[in-house]
Amino acid sequence: MSVLALRSIRRRPGRFLATLLSAFLGAAIVMAFQSMHDTAGQDGVDPVSADTLGTAAGVVGGYGTLLVFFAVASTLTVNVRQRAAELELLRCSGATPAQIKRLVVGEAVAVALVGAAAAIGPAVLGGRALLGMFQDGGQVARSVEYSFGPLALSSGVAVTLLASAGAAFLAVRRVTRGGRDRAGAKRLLAYGALVTGAAGAGSTLLFSATDEALMAPPAYGAILLSVGFALLSPRLLKGVPARLPLNGASGWLAVRNLRERADHLAGILVSLIMFTAVSTATITMQAVESDAVRASGLVKSVDAKNLETLNLTVVGIVAVFVCVMLVNTLYAATTYRSREFGQQRLAGATPGQVLRVVGAEGAILTLTGVFFGTVAALAGVVPFTVVRTDAVLPDRFPGVWLAMVAVSAAVTLGTSLGTAWRTLRTPAVAAVASAA
Repeated sequence: MSVLALRSIRRRPGRFLATLLSAFLGAAIVMAFQSMHDTAGQDGVDPVSADTLGTAAGVVGGYGTLLVFFAVASTLTVNVRQRAAELELLRCSGATPAQIKRLVVGEAVAVALVGAAAAIGPAVLGGRALLGMFQDGGQVARSVEYSFGPLALSSGVAVTLLASAGAAFLAVRRVTRGGRDRAGAKRLLAYGALVTGAAGAGSTLLFSATDEALMAPPAYGAILLSVGFALLSPRLLKGVPARLPLNGASGWLAVRNLRERADHLAGILVSLIMFTAVSTATITMQAVESDAVRASGLVKSVDAKNLETLNLTVVGIVAVFVCVMLVNTLYAATTYRSREFGQQRLAGATPGQVLRVVGAEGAILTLTGVFFGTVAALAGVVPFTVVRTDAVLPDRFPGVWLAMVAVSAAVTLGTSLGTAWRTLRTPAVAAVASAA
């Protein structure tokens, strides 16, 4: 089946471009930060510099691993669902479920290996820039020289390959099981994440304003809450749109499409929820902390500078990955609807009406993701602000929130409308015939 996987990639390479891009970015980020371990392990590196570099590699490396998995999983899920007929034909031709899994996993591993190899050069450049940033901030001594060693290379390749193989296995598993899904187990995990996240965020009130670990409980609480909402995303898409006050044919059709395609669009909602929650909570809490330190007249310690750098770096990584995930998933999902768009036009719909439906779908997705992401973010921001400043909601929150909403809306609506407009340039009859 490995030979068949390579033939499949060579025959239709365009189908794997989104997965390749996700693997490339993930490997580059993981290797760039893991190279800090190689740099810290050199002879002559002082303990303070080694601690800063090791912390950066550990914290961001962990986030990077999760993001690689989610990014690759989102693209592979769309890929496998669009190939359901092809995979079913293989089953009818005598292929066993295990063989189909090996085919899809083999494709994912091969693409991930190419992406990881291509990421080595950018990872070296990124690692050098990261070390320079730490040195400019006074967190690492100027005498420390950059090193890209075996730890960075092996961890980057291993994380990318394992994440790709695991994501591919989970993506194809539902197809080979005949569409059955363990919804009960997923709901149980979701409710567990929601309860744990709420408890973690609430435990912030037990800390004092001077505790060094004050930011950890609300940050992890917001992340767990966003994970819980993300796991419930198919149910949210089936329930929330029906309660929105939408009028007209475009609004009605958009709600109907979202409810029927909730499982296919869940990955988009996952990205929106987690991006809104993590970015808004992290940036707002860091701004509150910086303002409090500035108001006290104290100078930030090396640990405080490290935390600020890591927070902003994590937000930047999350933003990049979410944008990639959204663009890849929306592009693939919208392009796959070319036959649907053609049928609508043959039934009398104008291109403008089709675009209005797509725009309404994107707006509903954005509003739903932003709403639940904001709830998760506030669950962390409010307790942290109460303990740190005695206020309830910081002045920085509205500005940060609006910026995150603007990014979410721009990426979601821009990609979906742009892809739909490009798809509609194909004549309706040709679109229906080519997709048949």
